[in-house]
Parts: sequence; C-alpha cells; structure tokens
Amino acid sequence: MQQHIVVIGMGYVGIPCAVLLANVEGFQVTGVQRRSRRSGWKIECLNSGECPFEGDEPGLAELIKRVVDKGTFHVTDDISVCQQADVILIDVQTPTDGDHVPHYESLREVLSNMGQYLRRGTLVVVESTVAPGTVQHLVKPLLEERSGLQAGRDFYLAFSYERVMPGKLLEYIVNFPRVVGGIDEESTRRAVELYSHIVRREITATDCLTAEVAKTVENAYRDVNIAFANEVALICESLGVDVYEVRELINARPDRHMHLPGAGVGGHCLPKDSWLLCYGLREYGRMPVDPTMITLARQINDSMPLHVLQLVEEALTEKGLALAEARVAVLGVAYMENSDDIRNTPARSLIEALLSRGASVVAHDPYVGAFEGVEFTHDLETALRGADCVVVMTRHKDYLNFELDRVRELMRTPVLVDGRSTYAPEACAAAGFVYRGIGRRR
Repeated sequence: MQQHIVVIGMGYVGIPCAVLLANVEGFQVTGVQRRSRRSGWKIECLNSGECPFEGDEPGLAELIKRVVDKGTFHVTDDISVCQQADVILIDVQTPTDGDHVPHYESLREVLSNMGQYLRRGTLVVVESTVAPGTVQHLVKPLLEERSGLQAGRDFYLAFSYERVMPGKLLEYIVNFPRVVGGIDEESTRRAVELYSHIVRREITATDCLTAEVAKTVENAYRDVNIAFANEVALICESLGVDVYEVRELINARPDRHMHLPGAGVGGHCLPKDSWLLCYGLREYGRMPVDPTMITLARQINDSMPLHVLQLVEEALTEKGLALAEARVAVLGVAYMENSDDIRNTPARSLIEALLSRGASVVAHDPYVGAFEGVEFTHDLETALRGADCVVVMTRHKDYLNFELDRVRELMRTPVLVDGRSTYAPEACAAAGFVYRGIGRRR
C-alpha cells in the first residue's frame, strides 16, 4: 500500500528529507513551496530534477534527479494536497525579531491552511525549530480549531528536530541519531516508524516538550562554546599570544575540546535558538530563571563582526589610511564555507558597519547568487583590484590557495584581515601584508 507524504517548505531541511523519503519503496512525496519573488523558482527547478543549492552538497543533486525520474517526488504550491496525506512534515522558517521574539507568521499560515485539509489518521510532524512549548500551546490548538479534529484521537502530532548543516544535508539526516517526541505514545510510535526508513542511527523516543528543549539546548551549547573560544581569542590578542597555539595546548588533553574562534556565528539555527529557548522559558516556565550564560554567549558572538571592523581600522591606520578613505574587499558572504547559505551571515553585520563608517565595500562569493545592499561580484580579481584591505569572512575552498604575491599586486594597499584563520600570519607578512587575525599576535 502506497503512503503519501507531504513536506511543507522546500529549504535546507525540507528538500533533503523529502527526497530521502521519496527514495523509499512505497512512499510518494509531494513538496509544498509557496510561490514568491524570492523562492517560487524552486518549484520548477525541483520538478526538473535539479538541485536549487550551490556549493558542495554530496549526493543531493543525484538523489533529486533519481526520485523525480522515478516519479515519486514532485513539488507544488497547492497546499490542498494535504487532504490526501498520510504524513505531513512542517519545515518552515521560524525567525526571531530584533527583540528576540519568535515570528511564527509562516508557521501559523501553514497550520491554518493545512488544517482545513487535515484528515483523520494523519501524522503531523513539526521539524521546524520552535520555542519549547510551541507544539502544545500553538500548533495543537490551531490545528484542532481549523480541522475540527482532536489531536491524539483523530490525528497524530509530534516534534522531531533536524540536525542538518549545509554541505552535509543528507549525511546528517541519515547518519545522526534522531530524537522524536510526540504528544502521546501513538504519535511518538508513528513518527519513530516513519524516520526508521531513512535514519540509520538510533532513534530516541521522548515526549514533545523534552524534544523541543533538547533542540534549542543543543544549539545553545554550541553557541556558548564558540563564545568561549571567541572570548579567549580576544584575551590572547590583548596579551600578545596566539589563540591557536593556546587551543592546541588545551586540546592536547583528551577530555578538553576548545572550539575554533572566528568572525561571527551565522545560519538559521545558532543565532536564534538560544532566544527561542529563552522565550519558551519566559512564556511557559513554572518559575523565574535568568539564563545569563546563554544570553551573554549570544552577545559575544554577535559582537565578533564589529571586532573584525576594529582590526580593519587598526591595520589601515598602520598604513596611514582612514577607514572612510579605504576600499575594502569582503571575501565570503555565506555564513558557512563552500555553501550558498547567507541566513544571518556575520558578513552582513560587518558590511553594514563598514558602509556606515564611510568605507567603500565590494563583496565576493563564489557560491552565493546575489547579495543585496553592497557592490557584489563573482570575479575574485575584480573584488581585489584596487582594494586597500581584504577581509576573509568565509573559509571557502576557493580562497585556500591564494597566491599572496598576486593578491598584493592587485591591491592598492596590502592589508589582510583574516576572520577564519585561512592563512598563516608568517606567510602574509613575508608577502608584504599588514596582517590581522582573530586571536593572533599583533
């Protein structure tokens, strides 16, 4: 018997999950993507068997083509397909605003629209990251209101969070342990059974709220550890030692693992998931708790692009240039190396700060199609030519084998600020650059 699965939201989570399921014998998968100026083109792209992502994404393009050719996967903008669904996965974005409050407009719209088509016996799984308590207090009542059905009796509801990252979308879905939390035992059982078709590692069953907490805490944990590394980098800069040597000495002990410092944290998850945790705690917590360490980590990581700005200004001053007189080439606007993902990229904060201080800015990225608000080019020599400072914000493989002598020839002023430890300071100095790097000796 064929099972019809609907995946709502064709992004970095929805697409790989949808095509993995479409590759399972007996599964027919329909992706739902809203048509808009920014993302409507994905429908035709995917239905043509093409991958909409640039950068390195092992196996994804081949899998998309395979399931489209097989006829088990197609994409539409018609959410009424939910009326034939045995399973509905929700993979829409849940951003936070300037006050760190989640914006659930997309989630509410999806729930409202699909709710009217929800039929008895359907399993609904929220894969979007949400604040703890959201499934119980927002998703469940809205679906019940729109459908006239009761969760746990007429339909089934669970939360199962993604652990994907650009560059490893398929690998992380298939080869990472999965956490599934339903609103009741039957919802959990059905969701575990679904994911068992595509997940090769352990699938852990828990309750819905615990799963929501685990997701946000998992990313808060990484954010805190990155913030620690960034703060140590600032300490090392101040004291005149190299953070990478310090990190190597610390990590020589097998029960220690200091993360890598860098020019900022981006992506859809880390910049907001700590705030989602705090929001859920504030809205649904039973007693007041102030998550000081988690919020401070967010502030430290958000400040790193501004520290890069300080390094740029300091290095230019050494060459007798004011920031307002300089042309700065920013290399890499994707938040992650070898990816086209610009969500919450720290490069945006740096570029806006540079422009506000009067600098002329050109940005380059080999994978990103366009980047609004600044002069942007795909030609590296065009970006470097006449620049007074080059800032590396993303460690793309395209930047790893720079011929530093050629870079210096193209630039007007040889200043290099390395936000991702891409080059050896000694090599840059030997090539005649004024060099600054996160956590490096001056």
